Amino acid sequence: MSRAQKKKFDELVAGIELGGTKVVCGLGNRRGELLARQELPTRDPDRTLADVRAALEGFFRERGKCVALGIASFGPVRLDAGAADYGCIGPTPKTLWRGCNLPAFFRSWLDVPIALDTDVNGAALGEARWGAAMGCESVVYITVGTGIGGGIIVHGRPVRGLLHPEVGHMRLPRAKGDNFPGNCPHHGDCVEGLAAGSAIVERWGEQLDALAPGHQAYEYEAHYLSHLVVNLILTLVPERIVLGGGVMSNPALFPRIRDRVVESLNGFISIDMVESRIDELIVPPGLGADSGVLGAIAMAETTT
Repeated sequence: MSRAQKKKFDELVAGIELGGTKVVCGLGNRRGELLARQELPTRDPDRTLADVRAALEGFFRERGKCVALGIASFGPVRLDAGAADYGCIGPTPKTLWRGCNLPAFFRSWLDVPIALDTDVNGAALGEARWGAAMGCESVVYITVGTGIGGGIIVHGRPVRGLLHPEVGHMRLPRAKGDNFPGNCPHHGDCVEGLAAGSAIVERWGEQLDALAPGHQAYEYEAHYLSHLVVNLILTLVPERIVLGGGVMSNPALFPRIRDRVVESLNGFISIDMVESRIDELIVPPGLGADSGVLGAIAMAETTT
């Protein structure tokens, strides 16, 4: 590697994972090394963005200024760079954030290229670049936390259409005996309304980790999340599906979901990865809690 190439790899790149409950600010380089990291609570836009600015400026004082910034944000968020409302957050349940223009805030004080995408597309990109999906051309990242979202990477690029994917709002077949109406404010019993962390708490009064492994909650989670995975396999046939988020930190879910995926596909996708290596197809994040912030750094890296 030449001196110029090494210098470019060592350039500082900033990333922000703006989630519904917390923000992760990071400063890293093109090697995927996270050199500085700070978590902040997601409050109202004014206070949260002021906190983020303070965190980044602290990184810059200690390490040096970044050459680019990536923002991986909760959504819905407008990603069409030609649209008048580019960078604005849409009809999120976090009503104070509706209409917040993220790039405009950062451009007001930071003169570097800025990349913007969803938090889940960011996490998918991070896992594809440095994590559990390295070397894969097609990757799906699903986060199961307060809500449920999915990011899709094909040939190294996030999938977008008129908007970005919203796989957490798919409607799925009901589990037998499940009469919970769901808590999604838009759709009621979509997969997010039935299986996200907020739905678990509303349904059972506890987070999943507080419930015994034999509790009915595990069967319902495995039912809904496996159907979501099956739909994505049949639509995209990805090389890797990464399941992350707070709910998926419970290790008891993975074998249940994998078994139900194989059962539901019933031999229709007759390839080795599905039939005998399902544990290599459906995996936890390789980057742990840093998938999103490293994905934001990977996004920013492409702008320079």
